[in-house]
Amino acid sequence: MRRRAAAAGRAKLAEVFVTAAALQPKLIVEADAEALARAAAERVMARIAANSGRIAICLTGGSSPKRLYQLLGSEAYQGKIPWQRVHWFIGDERFVPESDPLNNMAVARATFLDRNAPAGHVHPIPTTADSPDQSAEAYARELQAFYGSKDLDPRRPLFDVVLMGVGPDGHTASLFPGFPEIEETGRWVVGVPKANVAPFVPRVSLTLPVLASCHEMLFEIAGHDKQAILTRLLNGGTLPASRARSHGETVWLVDRAALPEEFRGRR
Repeated sequence: MRRRAAAAGRAKLAEVFVTAAALQPKLIVEADAEALARAAAERVMARIAANSGRIAICLTGGSSPKRLYQLLGSEAYQGKIPWQRVHWFIGDERFVPESDPLNNMAVARATFLDRNAPAGHVHPIPTTADSPDQSAEAYARELQAFYGSKDLDPRRPLFDVVLMGVGPDGHTASLFPGFPEIEETGRWVVGVPKANVAPFVPRVSLTLPVLASCHEMLFEIAGHDKQAILTRLLNGGTLPASRARSHGETVWLVDRAALPEEFRGRR
C-alpha cells in the first residue's frame, strides 16, 4: 500500500513537470542590468498584487538577484509588499553554515528580508543536518506542510514566483548538466554531493517538477559573460536551464550585454 502511494506521488510530480516542459519561455530584453532588476521587481510585485491570500516566493542565489533584492527592500517597494502575507523560500542552497558568506539565504536575509519579513515567514534550507540528503528531506517536509499535501496539483501551484539564474555550464538552482539530480521526478528536494562549478561545496536543491509548480518562473540573465551560455539556450541546447519550465508563465529576462549578437534583431 505504501509503495503504491509513493508511486502515485511520483506520478503526480512527474505530471506537473511534463505539463510545464511543454511551455516555451517568453524572452524579454532590457537595456542593462539595472533596467533588468527593475523589470524583475515589477514582475514580482505584479504577482504579489494578483494574490489576495497567502503568497509564496522562491528566491535564488548567486550574484544575479542581489540588485533585485536591494530594490524589494528599498523605500520604493518596501511599503507596497504585504509582508504579513508573503512567505520566502529558496530554490537551492550551498551546504554551509548560515553564517558562511556562501550561504544563499543569508545573502537575501541580510539584503532585505531580516529588516522586513516576519521571522516565521522566511524558510531557509537547513544546513545543520549531517548530510545534504537529510537537509533535503527536512526541506521537503517543510514545503509539503506549507502546501498542505505531498502531491502537487498543476491547478494549484506551490509558488507565486520562482526566481532562477543560469550558471556558465547551463545549470539552474543546483541542478547540473549530466548529474542524476536533474532527472529526479519523485522527490521534492535532493541533496547534491558535489557541484559542477565553483564553489565546489555540496548543495541542496529543489527538483524540476517542484520548481515548475509556480504561476511564474522568472530567470534573470545579465552580463556579457552570460552570452555564451545564452547562445546555447536560445539555440535549443538541452541544459538544465532550458528544461526548467513553469506550468504557468516562464520568462527569460535578459539584458543587452547577455543577448547574443545574432538574436538582437529577432525580437
